[in-house]
Amino acid sequence: MIWYVLFKTLLGLSARLVARVRVEGRENLPSSGPYLLVPNHQSVLDPVVVQSSIRRNDLFTLTKSTQFGSPLFRWILPRVNAVPVRRYRVDPQAVRMVLRHLEAGHGVCLYPEGERSWDGAIQPLRRGAVRVILKSGVPVIPCGVSGTFDVWPRWSHRLRRRPVRIRFGTPLHFGRHDDRDEREARVDETATVLRTALAELSGTPMASERAAGRGLPGAYAGESGKLLDGSPRSSE
Repeated sequence: MIWYVLFKTLLGLSARLVARVRVEGRENLPSSGPYLLVPNHQSVLDPVVVQSSIRRNDLFTLTKSTQFGSPLFRWILPRVNAVPVRRYRVDPQAVRMVLRHLEAGHGVCLYPEGERSWDGAIQPLRRGAVRVILKSGVPVIPCGVSGTFDVWPRWSHRLRRRPVRIRFGTPLHFGRHDDRDEREARVDETATVLRTALAELSGTPMASERAAGRGLPGAYAGESGKLLDGSPRSSE
């Protein structure tokens, strides 16, 4: 816990040196008990600014397993509550860890797009991530991240000082669905609700809207009638 608080404080201060961070909606975060935090993913900075914006010190974040490759990160990442997960495939061990942390009353953060956006738009959500949400039965807090793409986009090695906004939305409740067929039947509907909430909170267009020629950042905000295009990625 001491290491977590130390790294969270230091990384949060470092992020605020390169970004003017504004946080909204902290009152929507549970003060105790389990919850899932579900942000959109614009930049490698997202876990830093999101985690440092939360007052509770029991948030565990799913982190791609390749990040644990070096001895330094193998030491640091467990101390900042990072949980390794294999991308582009089913990872039963990661799912078990998520459910175990939730059962212990902790918060868990997962990025349902599965990777950083290449253009800032919100990508289709991974079906595996949505299945975990449906199996958990805990409150789901959508988190809109905007501005980190302008600070440090995936395709750039140069940081730019830009404003960043983190918006925590009101809790969503999807219920607990232990039956596999029942979960599968609800995946698309749940993904639609989540992706729409992330678009509205972040003021960021969905990838399909951008591709259709309506892709100015912020153009999607508030247009809750537009839904995802129904083409989730096939690999998980």
